[in-house]
Amino acid sequence: MKLHTQVVVIGGGVVGCSVLYHLTKLGWKDVVLLERSELTSGSTWHAAGGMHTINGDPNVAKLQKYTIDLYQEIQEISGQDIGKHETGGIMLAATKERFEWLKSIHARGSYLGFETEIISPKEAQKIMPLINPKHFVGALHDSIEGHLDPYGTTWAYAKAAKKQGGEIYQNVRVTDLQIHPQGGWRVIYENGNSGESESQGRVEEIHAEHVVNAGGLWAREVGRMVGLELPVLAMEHMYFLTEDIPEVKAFNQENEHELPAVIDFDGEIYLRQEQQGMLMGTYEKACKPWSPKVTPWNFGQDLLPPDLERIAPSLEVGFEHFPVFEKAGIKKVINGPFTFAPDGNPLIGPVRGLPGFWCACAVMAGFSQGGGVGLVLANWMIEGDPGFDVWGMDVSRFGDWATLSYTNTKVQENYSRRFSIRFPNEEL
Repeated sequence: MKLHTQVVVIGGGVVGCSVLYHLTKLGWKDVVLLERSELTSGSTWHAAGGMHTINGDPNVAKLQKYTIDLYQEIQEISGQDIGKHETGGIMLAATKERFEWLKSIHARGSYLGFETEIISPKEAQKIMPLINPKHFVGALHDSIEGHLDPYGTTWAYAKAAKKQGGEIYQNVRVTDLQIHPQGGWRVIYENGNSGESESQGRVEEIHAEHVVNAGGLWAREVGRMVGLELPVLAMEHMYFLTEDIPEVKAFNQENEHELPAVIDFDGEIYLRQEQQGMLMGTYEKACKPWSPKVTPWNFGQDLLPPDLERIAPSLEVGFEHFPVFEKAGIKKVINGPFTFAPDGNPLIGPVRGLPGFWCACAVMAGFSQGGGVGLVLANWMIEGDPGFDVWGMDVSRFGDWATLSYTNTKVQENYSRRFSIRFPNEEL
């Protein structure tokens, strides 16, 4: 590996690879990404891979729209299939209050140029026959939603970045960051570290003018190397895959396309088609943090023990709203951690008092927001301006008051209310 570079990006998940791609796209070619294990290790590899344009924050929604529009570009440049399924999506309202909220989201989306439509429960059932319409008062249809392959998408960013001059090194764990006497950063790393032990491999270093913390599950650990306690907490998140469902297969054969993705706010669930079966995930009230103080370095492509009893209340509502699940066999349960900031938005931008140190962390919706986060950070680093209104995502919005205790409490509160209606000026 070279001894000097303009930028070191720490972390080879979808966000880190997006940052590397956008830096090369905007003209910085002397850039290096270091991944402690293999690309996608951590949270990226086990993600459900959903992509959505809709978001309660219009500035985040713009970045999500950019991300989805970007996928065709990176697939063509890289030659890597990203497994994109643009199925469209439906958001369901079980109460009048939720339906009014969906109408406001539709109005906001229309202003932003999104292709959304307010529809009735019966119309929703025509698009998504698994719905029991008697439980709902209305719905919002978004034609651009869908899902993709997390592994293929991450590698598409990576291959496109490499074609444009970026360098990627796997099995290289950064162990320390020190201010270089000539400016920039000394990035100390173990070369040959497979990520399977706390310490192995030979110690080397590279001098970087800029360092980007895209550490994902290890964002706290990377931050602590420079004396920074980032307000980030990993939460357990579960979804399950069913066996083949005859109704799904029949719909595909009759319509020659997949079922749309669905968010059922009342049930705190989301679902989409997976092969000839279905995927259902939850944002349950009885949420559970994972490794709240320290993330083990030897955690990689691992899953956590399933705990269906904890999400049973959400599943009970989901099975009632989508009766086909009552008789569907469960093929696999996925329980994996991913990170949140206290308000659920990413942590992006420069860190005050640490020149040349940047964050791209807590991106819990990496396949909806990862492209936009990469663009914003690359703009900020190269042009001095993010190019978007990113106050709601700026890492500087949190100060020393965002202690570990505060972060743990607020992240759990935010996770448990992810599908709750948010009101103006409500403190989260």
